[in-house]
Amino acid sequence: MSNSKKSELAGTDTPDRANTSQKQEQLEQFRSDATGQALRTNQGVKIADNQNTLKAGARGPSLLEDFIMREKITHFDHERIPERIVHARGAGAHGYFQVYECQSELTKAALFQDPGQKTPIFVRFSTVQGPRGSGDTVRDVRGFAIKFYTDEGNWDLVGNNMPVFFIQDAIKFPDFVHAVKPEPHNEIPTGGSAHDTFWDFVSLVPESAHMVLWTMSDRAIPVNFRSIQGFGIHTFRLINAEGKARFVKFHLKPLQGVRSLVWDEAQKLAGKDTDAHRRDLWEAIESGDYPEWEFGVQIVEEEDEHKFEFDLLDPTKIIPEEIVPVTPIGKLVLNRNPDSFFAETEQVAFCPAHIVPGIDFSNDPLLQGRLFSYTDTQISRLGGPNFHEIPINRPLAPNHNGQRDAQHRITIDKGRASYEPNSIDGGWPKETPPGAQDGGFETYHERIDAYKIRERSTSFSDHFSQATLFYNSLSEAEQQHVIDAYSFELGKVERLWIRERQVNEILANIDLELAAKVAANLGLPAPTAPTVPPKKLSIDKSPALSQVNLLSGKIKGFKVAILVADGVNADDVQTIQQALKAEGAHAKVLGPTSAPVQTADGKTLEVDASADGLPSVALDAVFVPGGAEAAKAFASSGTAKHYLYEAYKHLKAIALVGEAKDLLSVLQLDPDAGLLSGSDTKAVQKDFFTAIAQHRVWARIPKIKSIPA
Repeated sequence: MSNSKKSELAGTDTPDRANTSQKQEQLEQFRSDATGQALRTNQGVKIADNQNTLKAGARGPSLLEDFIMREKITHFDHERIPERIVHARGAGAHGYFQVYECQSELTKAALFQDPGQKTPIFVRFSTVQGPRGSGDTVRDVRGFAIKFYTDEGNWDLVGNNMPVFFIQDAIKFPDFVHAVKPEPHNEIPTGGSAHDTFWDFVSLVPESAHMVLWTMSDRAIPVNFRSIQGFGIHTFRLINAEGKARFVKFHLKPLQGVRSLVWDEAQKLAGKDTDAHRRDLWEAIESGDYPEWEFGVQIVEEEDEHKFEFDLLDPTKIIPEEIVPVTPIGKLVLNRNPDSFFAETEQVAFCPAHIVPGIDFSNDPLLQGRLFSYTDTQISRLGGPNFHEIPINRPLAPNHNGQRDAQHRITIDKGRASYEPNSIDGGWPKETPPGAQDGGFETYHERIDAYKIRERSTSFSDHFSQATLFYNSLSEAEQQHVIDAYSFELGKVERLWIRERQVNEILANIDLELAAKVAANLGLPAPTAPTVPPKKLSIDKSPALSQVNLLSGKIKGFKVAILVADGVNADDVQTIQQALKAEGAHAKVLGPTSAPVQTADGKTLEVDASADGLPSVALDAVFVPGGAEAAKAFASSGTAKHYLYEAYKHLKAIALVGEAKDLLSVLQLDPDAGLLSGSDTKAVQKDFFTAIAQHRVWARIPKIKSIPA
């Protein structure tokens, strides 16, 4: 062996090794440790206030000259390509909006005028945190974005399934998303918020308390997209032909009712069917079971803007429906699936700044930042400023202006003048003076007389009273789910001081009993008093906030498993199938395998799937028909018993008829309002359907801890 080789093996620095070390040192200069450093812009300017956007007065509009906010959000918008930074995992569908009656007193927007007109729409549902490959049933906020293709141009209503948000000012949005995304060192966890950076942030930002409580509630694990509410979150304005403006909040209420999974069910469904929500939406539309929502508004006269116990411009607050009822004005129906997921669902581009005459903004500081951010991020994600030329984003109304060229330009403009005014092309396209119904867009004339200032309005300072209202409005079972959710999530937090801060400085200010129960589950001392003086609201509870009050009372669209085996009673199967179909529900016949079974009278019965292939977590209820041989097979089948135990544990309606009712003793289960048995299908049908419509048998909760599923 040569001397040089010996030296290299011995670890002596050779010229090559020295060069390598020098290169490594050069690379190290790009590593950054912010400990002990001042917060600065990318240009090195020290930042005095990173909490508030520059505004014209504490309650005024945000100013474009705010270079700190623009630099921060611009960088954030372009962090990832081509996937959406947030709301990456989604599913969409086409449909229409139809107003019930002319709303000319409320707004001059054309889509709200003619009850005979159906305005085309495209709706995209999504989760917030996870990437495109994450699961549908994770605990998360669900996006609910609607593109209305109106005669006057596109209007985008970009909302969520929760009526509030985590922050009050758009300048904090990058901070929130960075915190909720997977930890930067190991990219874990995917699609969830049970980790240190999220809880560190929200425990330090008390304005998030209300929204975090919603996220810890059942609203964060919906049964499907068809069963979620939609909210515009922000306060907007509607303006009529006379120039009269009113503040509004937009609401969408599902006709199927608002329903959620239970946590164990959500976790199992994530493993059994990652695509559960997008599959349900697709299959519902394909089967003609079109999802439908009632579109409504809460209306506040301008002179009443300051009469509430909260600020209308604060996106962390709701207007309780007991104070301002929701006025239904139309319906929204989804009736056509996309032809191409990529070309439509993936490339659709929403932006809150896309409005039409008759709709305008408020000075909500979170909304003001979103007006800039969405267009900016589409430029990066969809390859330039011409994303409006992609078919799914094109307006139905004509599109003429002086904008030209850039990446992915499709339109071939015939005119010679790409500027306005001009005389070469006869002055066209020309401005349309503002007018009653067909005029051009005119921003609402709002008087502003204020200092330029970085400041949060003092009317935004109450962070806990509405969180308390929400918690008090929940049923006992829903409250327990909130306790369980906080306990699970904070149990995943490694740093003790973050757990303690969330319990003592956030939960204790919402509800001391809530804080005490979560503390006990985490092995922490229970707080004895809130850290800020509680604010008393004029109402203690809002029934409209509890999902148990938001059921439809019908079983239309529900999915019911019918467990069968050789020797099953064919009459029981046929009778329940016909009864479910008459109610608009869907029967799924499940066998031991995917092969047909033989009925008691010797006939062949086709099945839709095996019980393993379509587990109970994917369905809403279970029916077991009679038949001596089939009942015997069920009693000796681990799969069948597990199926029933799991449905029972998840509080679902179960009916057993004929010989199958003997399974109750085999399973050692006691009958209840949702665990029914009878001589045949007709004997249990009415009570079974009533139990299904109730969604869960909440009274069963004390009994389920001993169930082996």
